[in-house]
Amino acid sequence: MLAPPITTTTAATAGARELARFMRRHPRIVVLTGAGISKGSGIPTYRDEKGTWLHSQPITHQAYLGDEHARRRYWSRSLQGWPAIRDARPNAAHLSLSALQRQGRVGLIVTQNVDRLHQRAGSRNVIDLHGRVDRVICTGCGEYLPREALQQRFARLGFHPLANGAAARPDGDADLPESSVLVPPIPHCEGCNGLLMPDVVFFGGAIPRARVETVYAAIDEADALLVIGSSLQVYSGFRFCKHAAHTGKPIALLNPGTSRADPLATLRLPLDCAAVLENLPAD
Repeated sequence: MLAPPITTTTAATAGARELARFMRRHPRIVVLTGAGISKGSGIPTYRDEKGTWLHSQPITHQAYLGDEHARRRYWSRSLQGWPAIRDARPNAAHLSLSALQRQGRVGLIVTQNVDRLHQRAGSRNVIDLHGRVDRVICTGCGEYLPREALQQRFARLGFHPLANGAAARPDGDADLPESSVLVPPIPHCEGCNGLLMPDVVFFGGAIPRARVETVYAAIDEADALLVIGSSLQVYSGFRFCKHAAHTGKPIALLNPGTSRADPLATLRLPLDCAAVLENLPAD
C-alpha cells in the first residue's frame, strides 16, 4: 500500500513539531524576522526564494541627502507605496510570535522590516533594526512627524495615489516607471524648514550602534537564535547569525527559500512561516 502524499499542511505540522522541540531544548530564544513574515499581510518581499532581487534598486542614504531629483522621485513613489503599509494588518505569523512572547517562550524580537506589524500584533519587546516607515524625522531639529501627515499634505496640494495603483514594496516605496513620477514638492519641516526624511535606514546608511549592541547582548544571554522569513542577503541581519555561531548558539531558520546562513543552521525549515507558527504545539 502506497503512503499518502505529503501535503503542505502535513509538512507545516511536521515542521512545527521540529521547531517546538528546538524551542524546548533552547527555552530562551531571540527571534530575527525579515520581509517574508509580512508577505501574508499583502506586503511583498524584496527577493524571491532563490534570493534574487525583485524590484528596482532602492534609494540610498547618500542619494536622498545629496540629490534633489532622487528625493523627488522617492516621494513620488512613496506617495503610491505608503497606503499598502498603512493599511496592512498583522497575519498569523505576527500574532503567533506575539502570543509566544506573552507566554515567555520568545524574548526579544528583532525585525529587519519597517512596517511595525509586530507591534500592531501586540509584541512589545521589539527592535526595529532598520527603523520605521510610519514616521518621518526632520534632519534639522530632530522632530518626528507621522508619515500619514505627509500623505494628507500631498493631498491638499493635489497629489494623490494613481487610480490604477502601483506595485508596493516592503519599505513603503513603490515601483513606478519614470514617466509616471508625479514629482510632489519635497517635504520640509513646518517648524524649522529642515529636510524631512523617513525614519528608516536607507541602503548605505548606518544602523545606530546602540541597536546592534543591544541585539548582540540579547543573543549572548539567549540559548538560541530563530530567524523567520529572511534570506539574510543583507549583512545587517546576517551579522547576528555570525555572532550566534561564533558564540556557539544554535540557529534555526524558518524560511521557504535559501538563506545566506544555511551553512550555519542547526535546524533549517524551508516552509511557510505562518503555517508553521500557527501549528506550533503548546509548550
